[in-house]
Amino acid sequence: MSAVAALLPGGRLHLQHGPIDAIVQAWGEEAEVREAYAQAARAFPAILPALCAELTLLRTPLPAPMPHGAVARRMHAATVPYAERFITPMAAVAGAVADALLAALMAGRTLSRALVNDGGDIALHLAPGQGFRCGIVADLAAPQLDIGGLDAIAAIGAGDGIGGIATSGWRCKGKGGRSFSFGIADAVTVLADSAAAADAAATVIANAVDLRGHPAIARRPASEIDPDSDLGDRLVTWDVGPLTPGEIDAALEAGARVAQHCARRGLIRAAVLHLRAQRSIIGAGPLALAA
Repeated sequence: MSAVAALLPGGRLHLQHGPIDAIVQAWGEEAEVREAYAQAARAFPAILPALCAELTLLRTPLPAPMPHGAVARRMHAATVPYAERFITPMAAVAGAVADALLAALMAGRTLSRALVNDGGDIALHLAPGQGFRCGIVADLAAPQLDIGGLDAIAAIGAGDGIGGIATSGWRCKGKGGRSFSFGIADAVTVLADSAAAADAAATVIANAVDLRGHPAIARRPASEIDPDSDLGDRLVTWDVGPLTPGEIDAALEAGARVAQHCARRGLIRAAVLHLRAQRSIIGAGPLALAA
């Protein structure tokens, strides 16, 4: 399958190649935006083949050798801080692709704002004085949730040092229609200095929102759901039954401890954790609960 680049209504660029499906949007002078889009489109077709060439290494749990490709190296760098636990560079693949496309978009260009949204993991550029307001929602597919609208708002300014937003959780969309997680978070959204860093941290924090051994939590080997998963036969969350308010609080607290540790290490700027209409905000900064 060949890479596809197409302009969409609203001044957006759509880039699609195999599992990569990204929306690019830039703001600035018309000629600058046009050339920026052309740069991103030219860089895009090489990304997937380069990742496929190193796929075996990228599916190898860390610690592992440094890969060669530029995007693969971004993935490796973002996941290395978590090498004391099980993680592979694939935990940061969507964010790393978004970062690479943003870098191609911005090379030599003057833009006031820009974003690359790769399946929900977003790389951001803000010129001085510029900002984004980003709405954050928990998974709304479950019938027991009744939280409608936005769950939190991230008001991001150019001076906040935030270059990426990513979300993980067992209900989040991913390959095959769902994301794999060891935990039970409906969604964990992380703000960090890059999309790759946010992607890796969101995975780790979402894994930590858990109640190990709870009888209401159904788990299946990842390989049964997706034979190509980098998680192999490790058990991932398949379904979550009824939980008491105390159990929800305990699971969120477990994830919050990991998020706080990430924040203290400078790996993330902020995070919001969702489980069954309950939420926890870490390192608030630009994050606020929606009204």
